[in-house]
Amino acid sequence: MPAPSTVLLTGAAGGLGTLMQNLLPAFGYELRLLDLRPIEGDPDAVTVDLADKDAVREAVRGVDAIIHLAGISLEAPFEKILQANIVGTYNLYEAAREEGITRIVFASSNHAVGFTPRPQGDDPLIPVDTPRRPDTFYGLSKSFGEDLAQFYWDKHGIETVSVRIGSCFPEPTSVRMLSVWMSPADGARLFHAALTAEGVGHTVVHGSSANTRLWWDLTSARALGYEPQDDSEPWAEKLIAEQGELDPDNEAHAYLGGHFVTDPPIWPY
Repeated sequence: MPAPSTVLLTGAAGGLGTLMQNLLPAFGYELRLLDLRPIEGDPDAVTVDLADKDAVREAVRGVDAIIHLAGISLEAPFEKILQANIVGTYNLYEAAREEGITRIVFASSNHAVGFTPRPQGDDPLIPVDTPRRPDTFYGLSKSFGEDLAQFYWDKHGIETVSVRIGSCFPEPTSVRMLSVWMSPADGARLFHAALTAEGVGHTVVHGSSANTRLWWDLTSARALGYEPQDDSEPWAEKLIAEQGELDPDNEAHAYLGGHFVTDPPIWPY
């Protein structure tokens, strides 16, 4: 499909949102930035709590597509996850339906399938249709988001690409991340492909670079036209020297979700 001209970027003040603010305009997008907090340097950015249904509808009015990154991105009490990630995502989809927006890119997470055993040795890559096994309330909310996206496609014809993001940082910071890392440049390439591919319905893809130590299958992402160009391997020697190889007898190393399955980091707000 033709590239949407105006894209609402929710969670624009977060780590991933800040990276995409700088990278997506090169693909020709005009971004409307949205966050719970004011965004420094952009007086036109929209400050909205996604729990405010009327404000969300106003925020989406007039855009061609949405990249939904907003919400709590670590573990938190269920009540907080419920409002930020579940009710907020529902409000966004309802606003899209009411305003006739038919393409959403939803930031899902590897933590929707975090209790999936990681591949070892000659094990095959984790397929995108592996059963969901969330490792936290956070991961559970991402499972809900994927189901919500499927429902809004089946019921209302809103197309979504749900991207199970591994870790998107300028460089990998752990041995585990060598297998699920997505460079910011590849992240922008994947979001662009998700916005422009034809006939996606509801498609789930794994979001990472073409890492030498890759754990999961990128076939459905490549089918959108995504061509990852980066690899975490240049950082492997240094990280392994500092941290050691992954230990299959360590529960935090045995699963896709890493330490989220044993000692998840807690949302500080």
